[in-house]
Amino acid sequence: MKVSLAPSFAPVKAEGTVTNGPPLLDPSGAQVILGSDGGLLADPITPAAHRLFGPRGVCLHPDGSFWVADTGHHRLLGWRKLPDRDDQPADILFGQPAFGREGRNAKGSVTAATLNVPTGITAFRGGLAVADAWNHRVLIWHRLPEGPDSPADIVLGQADAASALANRGADAPGPQTLHWPYGLSEIDGRLVVCDTGNRRLLVWNDPVETGQPADLVLGQDCFTCRDENAGGPVSARSMRWPHMATGWRGGLAVADAGNNRVMVWSSFPQANGQLADSLVGQARMTDCDLNRGAYYPSSLAVNMPYALGVLGDRLIVGDTANSRLLGFAAAGFAAEAGWLTGQPDFASKGDNRWGLAMRDSLCWPYGLSVRGSTVAVADSGNNRVLIWESAP
Repeated sequence: MKVSLAPSFAPVKAEGTVTNGPPLLDPSGAQVILGSDGGLLADPITPAAHRLFGPRGVCLHPDGSFWVADTGHHRLLGWRKLPDRDDQPADILFGQPAFGREGRNAKGSVTAATLNVPTGITAFRGGLAVADAWNHRVLIWHRLPEGPDSPADIVLGQADAASALANRGADAPGPQTLHWPYGLSEIDGRLVVCDTGNRRLLVWNDPVETGQPADLVLGQDCFTCRDENAGGPVSARSMRWPHMATGWRGGLAVADAGNNRVMVWSSFPQANGQLADSLVGQARMTDCDLNRGAYYPSSLAVNMPYALGVLGDRLIVGDTANSRLLGFAAAGFAAEAGWLTGQPDFASKGDNRWGLAMRDSLCWPYGLSVRGSTVAVADSGNNRVLIWESAP
């Protein structure tokens, strides 16, 4: 009898007709790298004005300034102008008393000037909004903070600036509470917050005071529910781990990382629990397997997409666990990415392509910000931020 020495298991390749696509971003790599401390390898630990530790949020502000949620150091860093050289030190610090300091809430009490795992960051009505995830709140400044002594003007998710309990200490959420908010964005003047720990998305039409309740909830049938996938199977309503939202073509796109998909509404939702119209990353609304159940990715599939952006009319998806960026021209069950950055082809994955960090490689991209042709990437696994131009 002939015995086969072939392995009994072979990794499954995902379906997809597109194998190679044009680059989404300049193939020569990022124009500027922040946080690398003079080299391409990660060097994350000691805080300084030029060092980063697991940054998860970036913001290309309309006024020309640039902001980073330096998550692992529990602080925000700001540059008054977009950095034009590698490892350029920040001009502005918030959340710590000095650039060499770190610690949750600056190792003190919770105030309107402290942070505990800041993640999402966005321009909001000329100022700034930050998801202060582990203080279970969102901070809003009417004008950009100038330093550690610039407390936030509005706190959402808590009754006051000194409180920090998930859902204000209650078992159930409400329209005025938050639990691990990780991503947020401004869409047509509204503040849209991914309330990740409550498995929902909240919308404030006009947030003007601390403790104000949200006006709309998606991902759940009502404000007082927080069950995974709304307590049932995966559907056009449910969310498992929403992490970032963005406006796209007059509608809304939400990165539902836990269900390995991006949910898309063709117009901005108006009703609580409104069903998504389409999606990216799965063949059906009831599917949720990473890479569509295959070991390798494809032009159709995603694995824990955390970040979103819009470049021109294309939706950029930070396909985080596949360490790549994808560009989509349209949504739909059969929608395939047409552009790619971070991997050599659509069937490849791996942190830094299973190699060292390079100017054109990625390791768990968690955050995106786009303004014009410039794309900023929070390359969290490499403890750095990339400022990159779109492909010619």
